[in-house]
Amino acid sequence: MTIRILVVDGHTLTRYGLASLVEQHPDLEIVGETGSAAEVAKLVALTKPDVVTIDVALPDGDGLQLARALRDRHRDLGIVVLTSLGEDDVLFRALDTGVSAFVAKTAPTDEVLGAIRHGAVAATSFTATGLMDALARRRETDNRFALSPREHEVLLRLRDGLSVPEIARAMFVSQSTAKTYVARLYDKLGASSRAQALMTALRQGLIELAAEDVKPVA
Repeated sequence: MTIRILVVDGHTLTRYGLASLVEQHPDLEIVGETGSAAEVAKLVALTKPDVVTIDVALPDGDGLQLARALRDRHRDLGIVVLTSLGEDDVLFRALDTGVSAFVAKTAPTDEVLGAIRHGAVAATSFTATGLMDALARRRETDNRFALSPREHEVLLRLRDGLSVPEIARAMFVSQSTAKTYVARLYDKLGASSRAQALMTALRQGLIELAAEDVKPVA
């Protein structure tokens, strides 16, 4: 059986390269391609692919939000995230989204082909090279920073742009207590400002971007 593939990537060269790779394998066939998230739903309905490959960063949307929408609508569709963004937090976002595989664009061709074939036969089973290493790094990060539930709540409210008085009201504590939480949080993150704390937290996977900071997919 030939695996039918829809390629979603904003870079023409990437789409061309993947098409050239697929042409060398008789069990694979590209049935459609686009650089726009807005066109994907229509193309999926039209071409009926077995696997969709999606870049994380699309010109008109977030590839992982697009993947989430596809998974919600198509339980048996293979979804492979092909990306140049290899950070651990992106990998874990992909895992949470329900994609079939996560693979770097710089990976060996056998690894890319393996991810596509995996998606075709095990759509809801996640695979990613380096997943165990990423999990180990996450555990190390959790142990290193060891934020309390209250400190993590403060971190989320800082991410959402709340001031210290607003944090105090939201958490039903005094301003002095809120300031103490913020000071402890900064100390654990090795930060001297909100911006430094948030950058460290994002880099270490302690938080994700707020929903309003992510460009919606049409």
